[in-house]
Amino acid sequence: MTAKRRTATEAEARALASATRLRILRLCLDRALTNKEIAQRLDANPATTLHHVRTLVATGFLAAEQPRRGTRGAREVPYRATRKSWTLKLRDGLPNPNQAIIDAYLQEMRLINPEQAHTFRLGLRLTVAERAELLQRIADLLDQYATRAPSADGDPYSLFVSVHPDVARD
Repeated sequence: MTAKRRTATEAEARALASATRLRILRLCLDRALTNKEIAQRLDANPATTLHHVRTLVATGFLAAEQPRRGTRGAREVPYRATRKSWTLKLRDGLPNPNQAIIDAYLQEMRLINPEQAHTFRLGLRLTVAERAELLQRIADLLDQYATRAPSADGDPYSLFVSVHPDVARD
């Protein structure tokens, strides 16, 4: 059964409507990273990254951990993703993160060898009820994996699923 989700606030929806912020959440999923480390991994300006980090902290998607001393003695704050985004649902009238999700996916796919991806594409013809059933079954499966503890010795993977109208076939 799909996990119970609460409706996102406008600020939360806006925070998730950015490919950069979605990528930051992914980077900080397994271990806490400082703004400098995040900027390096994204090949981005640290000031711009800090803006995104502050937005994610303010909306509860990132949590600051204990500050630490960097290699040059400077105070650095590491941030870890809270996994809060999985607990939210969007409603009409709020910013929709779909474009940001697609953009983040494409950016991340450019970083790997295409041979490393297991990609599936399937054309279907479904009734409204069959589509609803498919979406529910996918959501239930994803919830099972999203809510279980990460395997300490596991490798990191990402999953992108999109069910969309096939306008070219109509």
